[in-house]
Amino acid sequence: MSRIGRAPITVPDGVEVTIDGSDVTVKGPRGKLAGSYSPEMEIVREDGAILVKRPTNQKHHRSLHGLTRTLIANMVEGVTNGFKRELEINGVGYRATLKGNDLEVLVGKSHPELVKPEPDTSFEVPKPTQVIVHGIDKQVVGHLAAKIRALRPPEPYKGKGIKYVEEHIRRKVGKRA
Repeated sequence: MSRIGRAPITVPDGVEVTIDGSDVTVKGPRGKLAGSYSPEMEIVREDGAILVKRPTNQKHHRSLHGLTRTLIANMVEGVTNGFKRELEINGVGYRATLKGNDLEVLVGKSHPELVKPEPDTSFEVPKPTQVIVHGIDKQVVGHLAAKIRALRPPEPYKGKGIKYVEEHIRRKVGKRA
């Protein structure tokens, strides 16, 4: 049996979960998220916790079991604490600034790149070389951070570009004379 799928999802105080067949809606202090999952999975609420049960032990059902449980757990986590993704900008003259709610990124192009936030997401720029993406939906936060990173991915020779804070860039040695 899946260890992840078997684990119950605890619902903290102040979070309201509505289960309608395979549709789950989660409301919390930070906002509201809704998701529709495989109708083969049985989602039930017992003793203040949410359980995901699978009908059979087939490979398809085993893979859906853990996935469904993790997606619902991420919804609960998102409406209570939220998610964030940190990016670091390396390079001479490379920087980011906030223009209202939008993020303006200067990364060696002829013009600044403007990145608009998705719904329920926001940007924070504590330093000109650091960007933090905040939001309640883990997938949207990750996608938005990936869009920012794609403006100038880090290169292996000098390390210039936009990278995740926890990312390690494998450096290469340049040409030898």
